Amino acid sequence: MWDPQQYLRHSGPRLRPVLDLLAHVPGRLPGHPRVRIADLGCGPGGPSAPLAERWPEAHITGYDNSPEMLREAEAHARPGRLDFAHADLARWRPDPAESFGLLFSNAAFHWVPGHQHAFPDWIAALPSGGTLAFQVPGNFSAPSHTLLAELCGSARWGGRIAAAAPVDAVLTPAEYAEILAPLGPDGCDVDAWETTYLHRLTGPDPVLEWVKGTTLRPVLARLGDDPAARDDFLAEYAEALRAAYPRGADGTTAFPFRRVFVVAVKR
Repeated sequence: MWDPQQYLRHSGPRLRPVLDLLAHVPGRLPGHPRVRIADLGCGPGGPSAPLAERWPEAHITGYDNSPEMLREAEAHARPGRLDFAHADLARWRPDPAESFGLLFSNAAFHWVPGHQHAFPDWIAALPSGGTLAFQVPGNFSAPSHTLLAELCGSARWGGRIAAAAPVDAVLTPAEYAEILAPLGPDGCDVDAWETTYLHRLTGPDPVLEWVKGTTLRPVLARLGDDPAARDDFLAEYAEALRAAYPRGADGTTAFPFRRVFVVAVKR
């Protein structure tokens, strides 16, 4: 279960990759000006707003499988322009009748192991000039994730939450480009890159508060019926994070975060 308010505690830093990805998407898309756009894994809806601002005449649908996120997203709905619907990205495929000009996704595909196997169907559904653009966290080798994986597999916790350990389902930019470039009758023009953001976090246990909104959700769900165990786990994890991410002299905690970006335009 997702907690939209916890996720939105860092809405500013989480929005920056959305804007950086959008800056590389062609401004004129098939169907202009009434472009059809899918926002895959829309979350609490706020990250869909820049899409509506970039293409003011477009019809955008945000898809997510979290009822909690979709309830939060409804506050951002714009009749006839921006709406939201339930979908499981592992199974979602574009409806050919919709003729989407842009398939957009921010920080969602890493929750879907094997998501790259859907690319052929997605690209096939796009018209010429249609675009698949996505961003995924690539931070799985960072202490925030490796420490969590170690705890989930430890003797104390493994029997209860081993399955909640983070799984690295993210490919490298080169691997994404290799898969996407030949898709479609004439292939795709692919721009793929990675960026490491250095977030300066504040407050007590700021890295823990960050991952509570995302990576830690499966663990919290499995310990939700045992508050004492949950608190013990969080205390152990927080101690490890404080050692890995010490507070700096200026009172902030540096949290490097790698992300992978891909924009594929169908020729």
